[in-house]
Amino acid sequence: MKRYTHKLIPLAILILFVLAGSSYTMAHEEGMEEIPFPPPIPADLMDGPALDSGDTAWMLTSTVLVLFMTIPGLALFYGGLVRSKNVLSVLMQCFTVTCLMTILWTLFAYSLAFAEGNNFIGGLDKILLKGVNTDTLSGTIPETVFSMFQLTFFIITPALIVGGFAERMKFSAMLWFMAIWGTIVYAPVCHWVWGGGWLGQMGVMDFAGGTVVHINAGIAGLVAAIVIGKRKGYPTTAMRPHNLTLTVIGAAMLWVGWFGFNAGSELAADGVAGMAMAVTQIATATAALTWMFIEWKNQGKPSVLGIVTGAVGGLVAITPASGFVGPIGALVIGLAAGLFCYWGATSLKRMLGYDDALDAFGVHGIGGWVGAILTGVCAHEFIGGAGIEGSVVGQLGLQFVGAIATTIYCGIVTFVILKVLDRIIGLRVSEQEETEGLDIVLHEEAGYNL
Repeated sequence: MKRYTHKLIPLAILILFVLAGSSYTMAHEEGMEEIPFPPPIPADLMDGPALDSGDTAWMLTSTVLVLFMTIPGLALFYGGLVRSKNVLSVLMQCFTVTCLMTILWTLFAYSLAFAEGNNFIGGLDKILLKGVNTDTLSGTIPETVFSMFQLTFFIITPALIVGGFAERMKFSAMLWFMAIWGTIVYAPVCHWVWGGGWLGQMGVMDFAGGTVVHINAGIAGLVAAIVIGKRKGYPTTAMRPHNLTLTVIGAAMLWVGWFGFNAGSELAADGVAGMAMAVTQIATATAALTWMFIEWKNQGKPSVLGIVTGAVGGLVAITPASGFVGPIGALVIGLAAGLFCYWGATSLKRMLGYDDALDAFGVHGIGGWVGAILTGVCAHEFIGGAGIEGSVVGQLGLQFVGAIATTIYCGIVTFVILKVLDRIIGLRVSEQEETEGLDIVLHEEAGYNL
C-alpha cells in the first residue's frame, strides 16, 4: 500500500479543495447579489468606441470578397485575355503575388502604411503586426480585421500591374519587382491618403482606392509596358484572347467582389456602406452599356470583351467616389468611365504605340483618373452627393493634386526599379522563349493538354 500513497496525496488534496469551495459557495450564496465577471465598464469611463459585432461581421465578409477579386477573379479575367500558351503564367503570377504580398504585409508593409510616422511614410511600430492582437480595435472592428482588409488591397494592386507586361516578363524579375514596388511605391502612397499622410491631411478624397490602387497600378503598368517593350509581333500579329469564357467569369467575380472593395471601405455596416454598394452597381452598369454602344457604333457589332471591359472601367472609376456620391453622380461617373476607358484602351494606345497587353493603364489608369477628378464634382449636394464642404473648384484642385502626385511618384520610382532590375537580372524572356510560351518555358506546364 505504501507504494501507492504518493499517488493518492494529490487526489486527496484536490477533493479537499472541491469540498471547501462548495461549502464556501453554499454559505455565501444567500442574500448575495450576483456580480458578473468581468464587471462591466461604465459607459462614461470607456475610452473610445467599442467593438461592434455587425460592423465586424460585414468587414470579415468584405475582406473575403476583396480577396476573391484577385483569386480567382482577376486571375481568370487576365488569364482568358492572353494567348493559350501563356494562360498558366498569368494565373501563376496572380496567385504568387497573393502569397508574396501577404508575407511582406505581415513583416513590415502594414507598419509602413498605417503606423504613426511622418507625412510621407509610416513608422516601424507595427512590424510583424506588433501590437495587433485580439483586443486591439480600429474604430469599431478588430485591428486584425482592418489589417487583413487592407492587405487585400495590397494584394490586388500589384496584381493589376500584370496586365501591362503580360506574356513577356521573367517570373523571377516579376517577383523582385512586386516586392520592391509594394514596399516603396504602394506603402507610401497608401500612407499619404489613408494612413495620416499629406494628401489625406490636405483633404484629397479617395474612398476606396482611385489613387492608391488604380492610378498607382495603371501608371506602373504603363511604365512596365514601355520599359520591357512590345510583345514579339505586336501590333502586326493578331493576339486575340484565347478564352473569353474565362474572362467573362473573371469579370463577373470582380463585379461581385467589388462590393466588398467599395462598400467595405466604410469600415462599418451603415447607410454610407449601403449607398456605396448602390452607386457601385449603377456606375458599373452604366459604363458597361456606354462602352458597348460606342463599340457597336464604331465597329458595327457589340462584343462580349467590350461590355465586360467597360464594366471593369466603371468599377474602377466609381471606387474613389463610392462613399461620397449618390445615384446621379454614379450615372455621370459611369458614363464618363465608359467613354474615356474605351478611348484609352483603343485610340490612345494605337496613337502612342505602347503595348499595354491587357489594358492595365487603359482601364485602371484612365478610369482611376476619371473617378478621382469627378469625385470632386459629384460629391457636392447639387448632384446628389454627400454635400462636402468647400467649393467645387477647390475640391477639384485637391483631386488633381492627389492624382498628379501619385502619377509622378509612381511613374518615376517604377521606372527606376525596372531599370535597376533589368541591369541586374534582366526583365524579359528571350524571343525564342516568348515564341514558345511562358507556360512551358517558365513552369514546364501547359494550361491545356490536348
